[in-house]
Amino acid sequence: MVQSIKDRVAIVGMGCSKFGERWDIGTEDLLVESCYEAFEDAGIESKDIQAAWFGTQNQMSGQVLAHAIKTEFIPISRLENFCATGTDAMMNACHAVAAGIYDLVLVAGVEKLKDSGVGYLTGGGGQPSSQTGAPVPPPAQFALAANRYFHDFGLSYEEGKKLLAMIDVKNHHNGALNPKAHFQREITLEQAINAPMMAFPLGLYDCCGVSDGSAAAIITTPELAKNFKDDYILVKGFGFAVAGRQGMLRDYYDFVHFDEVLYASKMAYEAAGIKNPREEVSMAEVHDCFSITELIVYEDMGWSKKGHAKEDIESGFFELTGGLPVNPDGGLKCFGHPIGASGVRMIYEMYLQLRGKAGARQIKDPKIGLTHNLGGTPGSFTCAVSVWGARD
Repeated sequence: MVQSIKDRVAIVGMGCSKFGERWDIGTEDLLVESCYEAFEDAGIESKDIQAAWFGTQNQMSGQVLAHAIKTEFIPISRLENFCATGTDAMMNACHAVAAGIYDLVLVAGVEKLKDSGVGYLTGGGGQPSSQTGAPVPPPAQFALAANRYFHDFGLSYEEGKKLLAMIDVKNHHNGALNPKAHFQREITLEQAINAPMMAFPLGLYDCCGVSDGSAAAIITTPELAKNFKDDYILVKGFGFAVAGRQGMLRDYYDFVHFDEVLYASKMAYEAAGIKNPREEVSMAEVHDCFSITELIVYEDMGWSKKGHAKEDIESGFFELTGGLPVNPDGGLKCFGHPIGASGVRMIYEMYLQLRGKAGARQIKDPKIGLTHNLGGTPGSFTCAVSVWGARD
């Protein structure tokens, strides 16, 4: 039996660097930006941290974090788990605090992808991943999902392309409200539909880019959190599902749902006590590596009925003023995707929103925030879901 850590861990400080093409600074500078913002937010110094979890693909050791923020021989665990790296680091830190091993810990994620020489999403160490056995690059993999979704649910190319473009326009609108986002400009539906083709039917605006960036969090117990601030936020649950190529071993993989999302979301909902996610989740950050991924996630997370995300997209249900805003900070598409930092960055947005500190993109009276990461390839993903709530 897996025990829930609901309401047993609190976030009392967070920080996030500006995401983008940060040619002027290095990895350690990015960590300083995010970590020292988090320290200031929590009212602590680096010497107060008892342990740290460090999410990254391109840095080989926790020593990078230790040197950047000048810690003195504390334990630092370096994690890598595809695009779920940052959330994995957060989950491990929360488990350690909930278990009573530490009182005050740091979670930091970072990536310096623009200097890696690779201009697309990668596996560990900045190299294209061979671990999932995918013979084609990510845009082509997810293009298969888009074509299959259009086919299975009776959408013409024009209808399907418009739906994906509406997701692009939404995320660009949200990103334009976010001063830390990589891309900060609105686009039109026509621009998204007519953009250069990357992998049919996915165009330029259907694909997230790669970015440099870092995000950090200070974790403690609820009992101690009140000594730091009144408006801390609480963990409600985690779900984590790692595939073993089950989809690749099937005679037929349908490409219109992702088993890993179903399993991870079920774990997270049960841990958080969520019965009706469409009604109970106030907002979400999801892994929109491609617009079709976001669309499929709407359905796999239980927010839209299978094959009927179209109605919710067209009604504006997932927009900032809708019933369940998704990617209020611009998502991977506009905030950016420095792989090791993305999961922590998503939680940073929940932290701001639940405390009413999100500025022009603030959602009205949110109660429950959710984040979702998906790394790997269709047929063999690693999926992480986290759920957060404001202090009662």
